[in-house]
Amino acid sequence: MAKTFTTTIGGRAVELPGTIHAIREALPAQQREEFAHEAEQAGADEISGVLARWALRTPQAHDPDEEALVARLKAGDFSGVHFDDESDEYRSAG
Repeated sequence: MAKTFTTTIGGRAVELPGTIHAIREALPAQQREEFAHEAEQAGADEISGVLARWALRTPQAHDPDEEALVARLKAGDFSGVHFDDESDEYRSAG
C-alpha cells in the first residue's frame, strides 16, 4: 500500500502522496527535475517541509462544487463574492 498523508484543503480532506518517489511521479513532468533537486539539497530539518510543499502541488481530484464555482466566476458571475478591499475591517499582514 502506498504511503500517503491527509490534509484539509477548503474544508475537505485531501490525500497526498507521502514518499519522494510518489510525489515525483505525481508531479507534471516539467516539475520533476526541480523537485528532485530541491529534495536532494534539503537538510534533515527541512525535508518534511519540502515534501509537504511539493505534495500540495500534485494534481488532486477536484470538488464538483468548487469546479462549478470556478466556472461561474470565469463566466463573469460574481454574485455573492465579497472582495477584501470592500471591507472596513483591518487585517494584519503579520
